[in-house]
Amino acid sequence: MTALPSKKLEAWRYTDLAPLSEISFGAVPVAVAPVLPESDLPRLVFLNGVFSEVLSSRLDFAGAFDAVADASAQPLARINAEQARDGVTLTIPDGIDAGTVLLISHASGDAPFAFHLRHRVALGQGASLTIVDIAKGDGVYWHNPVTDITLAAGAKLNHYRLQDESREAFSLATIRAHIEAGAAYEHFTATIGARLSRTEIHASLAGEQATAHLNAAQMLTGEQHGDFTTVIAHKAPNCPSRQTVKSVLSGLSRGVFQGRIEVDRIAQKTDGYQMSQALLLSPHAEMDIKPELRIYADDVKCSHGATIGALDEDQVFYLRSRGIPEAEARSILVRAFLDDALAPVQQEEAKALFEAAIENWWVSQ
Repeated sequence: MTALPSKKLEAWRYTDLAPLSEISFGAVPVAVAPVLPESDLPRLVFLNGVFSEVLSSRLDFAGAFDAVADASAQPLARINAEQARDGVTLTIPDGIDAGTVLLISHASGDAPFAFHLRHRVALGQGASLTIVDIAKGDGVYWHNPVTDITLAAGAKLNHYRLQDESREAFSLATIRAHIEAGAAYEHFTATIGARLSRTEIHASLAGEQATAHLNAAQMLTGEQHGDFTTVIAHKAPNCPSRQTVKSVLSGLSRGVFQGRIEVDRIAQKTDGYQMSQALLLSPHAEMDIKPELRIYADDVKCSHGATIGALDEDQVFYLRSRGIPEAEARSILVRAFLDDALAPVQQEEAKALFEAAIENWWVSQ
């Protein structure tokens, strides 16, 4: 099997997988059906990495898992290709609005185990789809999903992810999106769960006016480690990309954001922007930010920004002076801080889901 990446690799210098390598993962146990979100939306459910036909909806555009070799440079994607046993293929024909689909993964077991889901999403010309991707679980496990996305000209995919895995779990997700002319990939990840997590996104803007928006909110506590890493490759002219990453860290937690914008020589009129902001609620929390621009064109507009700080005590005092209890005042300020990252989530049920998850995280502090 392909070896786990080490900190000797530049892309992994801030995230150490040694704790994962020290665990012996056994056979995947039989899953217990979880309590699923109350929703009328169609759903595709995976329990311990296995598709549950009983809990899932029948969808004309959903196909079964198909094994594939992977010679990519991403070691976790290669491990996934070697170990994957299940997943879903979503194929949307030209011009079809397929609405919203829940993609749910739930894991549970008494002993450590690992599973490697392999998903494919392909949208035809002018097609659209919204995926609300929810990962939850209990116990010690390693979830290593890979999602490959292809968007034909004029297609639009909204991909909203809630990573709320077990606090003992390892969640390492790889997402790769190929975006043709005039197509748009709108992504949002909320990282709340897992002992150690990483979301790694590679987006290729392959045709003129292709768009990628990669947003995230990380809410970590205790000794959690969360890593949001992105690479946006501008391979055609006149393509905009935006990244907004907000992190709220308490306890001994550590957050990471690595964002790279690559602009090919042909990609004139590129407009790329990334912003990372971290709010430290503890003097022991840590945030590592590594923005990177690789530009080979000469007519571009690319920029990045980063801030790290604590809650403004003057703002807390102002709210308290208006009769708002201190805990509620701090909650209001944290929620306001996260608003920018959450703004792209327009689907009503998805927005309510993320808002509830953020509220539950704050209440548990």
